[in-house]
Amino acid sequence: MKKTLAHALAGALALSLAAAASAQVKPEDQIRYRQAGYSFMSWNMGKIKANLEGTYNKDQVAAAANAIAGIANSGMGALYGPGTDKAIGNVKTRVKPEFFKEGDNVGKIAREFNAAANDLAKVAASGDAAAVKTAFGKVGETCKSCHDKYRME
Repeated sequence: MKKTLAHALAGALALSLAAAASAQVKPEDQIRYRQAGYSFMSWNMGKIKANLEGTYNKDQVAAAANAIAGIANSGMGALYGPGTDKAIGNVKTRVKPEFFKEGDNVGKIAREFNAAANDLAKVAASGDAAAVKTAFGKVGETCKSCHDKYRME
């Protein structure tokens, strides 16, 4: 019970700080920052995939998994502030308008992604390639669930 309350309070504090932070970042910069975060996660996903398909280096996999979990838990939701639902000048976005209207579902998908990313980092630390493959697949599934619903081609 105490742990749940502590997590709820920490979550509320994080949301408050994220909202304050997003108010101080121009919408076009919010789009750029979130795109950079997703690009960095994609690069790290590629490193894990290469290790799973080739010679497995547990240290490289663990480092990549930790990077993904770090970004997943960084509060990127704050980078979806007002005005970031469409292109701004030459800064384009592929987020669908529904993303901004379906907060409960977006939050559910984000929580699932964060949990999968955290699990991947935990499993990667063990060095067990088979377990990493399973956890990696779950991260990919959560990415896909958001892309399928909320990302334009």
